[in-house]
Amino acid sequence: MVTGRFSVSTASGMEFVDITANLQRIIDENDVASGLLVAYNPHTTAGITINEGADPAVQSDLIGIFRRIIPLEYPYKHQEGNSPSHMMATLTGSSVTVIIEDGRLILGTWQRIFFCEYDGPRNRKVWWKILRD
Repeated sequence: MVTGRFSVSTASGMEFVDITANLQRIIDENDVASGLLVAYNPHTTAGITINEGADPAVQSDLIGIFRRIIPLEYPYKHQEGNSPSHMMATLTGSSVTVIIEDGRLILGTWQRIFFCEYDGPRNRKVWWKILRD
């Protein structure tokens, strides 16, 4: 079992950052042939998800839909001003688990792993753990 973390810097208030290559590099550096990779986000106003990475319009559409279903203006009781970010983070969740086979992440043809920023710009961390077979 190996574990670690890496930084993700975001440039805007809401954005999806493709972290697939970072995670694959970790697998390569640790010479992992088979197992499971868990990527975990320890932040309450950000998430991690797997979705289409071939067309950036998908990420833009997701952000647009999140903005429509989670009102920016609402009588939120949380007073920091980032309540919508907490709600959006709940929608995407805080972790993903991906199978590793033959040294590669097992993802669908169009799938990528995204760090989802909802309260940026920020410098964030992603924690990871690899469980080897």
